[in-house]
Amino acid sequence: MIDHNPAADGASGIDGRRVLIAAVRDGFTDTQHRILFQQELPGGWVVVHRRMTHTGDAFGFAAKGNPVDITGTDIVRVVAGKITEIYHVEELLKLTQQISTGAQPA
Repeated sequence: MIDHNPAADGASGIDGRRVLIAAVRDGFTDTQHRILFQQELPGGWVVVHRRMTHTGDAFGFAAKGNPVDITGTDIVRVVAGKITEIYHVEELLKLTQQISTGAQPA
């Protein structure tokens, strides 16, 4: 599995994705994912709107229990039922601002 835009200190492969998923799972609870758009093309498109509550230490920020709203776009290539490549974009600046300042999502 190739992650075409991993975190700055993250690995591109499946191990890097596992670390990222563990960090999100451990740092955020009551996560809701709503799919706003999904179209199956060669590779597929998925746009996900997420609402998460920051309740644990995550990404270097101590837990404050602030609600966090971000959107993200994933473009994946699926071969034989497995994701083999992923391109993704998240609102990381918005996430960082909401976690660090406690600013309420708009």
